[in-house]
Amino acid sequence: MQKAPKIAIVDPNTLAVIGLKDILQNVMPIMTVDSYGSLAELQMNHPEEYVHYFVAMSIVLDNRDFFMDCRRRTIVLTVSPESWIDGFHCICTNVPEKQLIHSLLSLQQGAHANGRNLPELPKVFQQKVLSDREIEVMNLIVQGFINKEIAEQLNIALSTVVTHRRNIMEKLGVKSVSALTIYAVTHGYVDISKI
Repeated sequence: MQKAPKIAIVDPNTLAVIGLKDILQNVMPIMTVDSYGSLAELQMNHPEEYVHYFVAMSIVLDNRDFFMDCRRRTIVLTVSPESWIDGFHCICTNVPEKQLIHSLLSLQQGAHANGRNLPELPKVFQQKVLSDREIEVMNLIVQGFINKEIAEQLNIALSTVVTHRRNIMEKLGVKSVSALTIYAVTHGYVDISKI
């Protein structure tokens, strides 16, 4: 059995780490995500085993030599779009949730050739859980359409859309549109450029 790829988050901000870890595990469910408060903690835990490091900008700046040597696997977490570091992939974390999810999904698709360079998803993630109509409704939800617009576009009753929406969330075990978006994109139901 192939071992799950590992991602490390290196950031002293516990709250930010918890949120990013949850999002990353939704975006890439086959990944193991570990967190460290400093570079020293990461270095004590076999940093070579990680395919990516998501690192607070302050830690990258304080340890530039280490991260320059592994910049292809380093993603710098910035608080403003203007604060990019040349030579590194950067993601601004001080943006609305939908935009952050979009950035992470784009990075995942671009860096891993739409998942072709990652291990195969477990069977539970490959099963078709939703009906064809639920997939249509899901696609429109993640593209930002409201219930009324979905009803009009699919020529169905508003109450039917609400029922489909509830069923989709229950079947997938998700509670937010962001989690639904992650599911839709990672399973190939909607293209990242449409959200």
